[in-house]
Amino acid sequence: MSVTYRDAGVDIDAGDALVERIKRLAAPTRTPHVLQGIGGFAGLCALPEGMQDPVLVSGTDGVGTKLKVAFATGVHDTVGIDLVAMCVNDVITVGARPLFFLDYFATGKLELDVGEAVVRGIAEGCQRAGCALLGGETAELPGLYAAGEYDLAGFAVGVVERGKILDGKRVAPGDVVIGVASSGLHSNGYSLARRVLEREMGLSMTDRLADLGSTVGEALLTPTRIYARAVADLLDALGDAVHALSHITGGGLPGNIPRVLPDGLGVRLDATSWERPRIFQVIAAGGPVEEAEMRRTFNLGVGLVVIVARDAEDRALAALRAAGEQAWVAGEVIAVGDVPFEDRVVYSAP
Repeated sequence: MSVTYRDAGVDIDAGDALVERIKRLAAPTRTPHVLQGIGGFAGLCALPEGMQDPVLVSGTDGVGTKLKVAFATGVHDTVGIDLVAMCVNDVITVGARPLFFLDYFATGKLELDVGEAVVRGIAEGCQRAGCALLGGETAELPGLYAAGEYDLAGFAVGVVERGKILDGKRVAPGDVVIGVASSGLHSNGYSLARRVLEREMGLSMTDRLADLGSTVGEALLTPTRIYARAVADLLDALGDAVHALSHITGGGLPGNIPRVLPDGLGVRLDATSWERPRIFQVIAAGGPVEEAEMRRTFNLGVGLVVIVARDAEDRALAALRAAGEQAWVAGEVIAVGDVPFEDRVVYSAP
């Protein structure tokens, strides 16, 4: 009897069936710029009409060990939102508007319902971001992944007028630093979070904590917030008064804000200007984890930082809040001189 690809662990029929499901999920994300989407060898997307000097912007990322929470809980329809968010939220920091997204889903043995749930989340993330799910790749790789596990990667492409690129050059002392709320951990710091919750505190994903108002798993799987539409509204409302945007990911506030600042400048943040989501309080106490480690690992409740001209403060807050975001004045830009990268973010309160 001859040996088949299925005997080796790869089910072509299952892969084809998943593609058909993906086509249905991707359909609602289609935009007027899409020329050819799911099903071909490549996706085609035109640039928006009316742009004078368009520049393409790209970003790529994964979900990291947050996937371990999905495996433990059996909830797979939210990590796709995270995947889109982590890519798109980077792309928008230069003022770009996302055009399309592609994903890579790899697993040892393809389970149709799991794969569909993951892509359902990706499609939802694309709709929240206002971009098209243009294509992707599903790979069945026997022996490479543990049973029931998979990995995700993706990338987003956006577009911005060359003359409107946000590069931080307009940032000046006295500019206002606005914090925009995160939905929780987003998709960073999960190795530390799981170490504290599972090992130090002895909790399982199904344990319910009164401090969280949910199970541990539910709190950890809260999807990353996608800021694309709010940022588009902000840029439309303020134009050049927006000086910089920083996506707060791994490295926290001190590791990300300096990436969009000119040399010699830093920010002074008022740590009492916002209330941290309870998950951070649980992790800090449960480790215990020192404050400096919390600050350089987690977003601590700030998913996006917006730096605007002093006279644009009220308009910026109004635009962000009208777009459904929680936003507040978190600090100001200051001169710091020649100091180490991580020392360019200082706090006026503990």
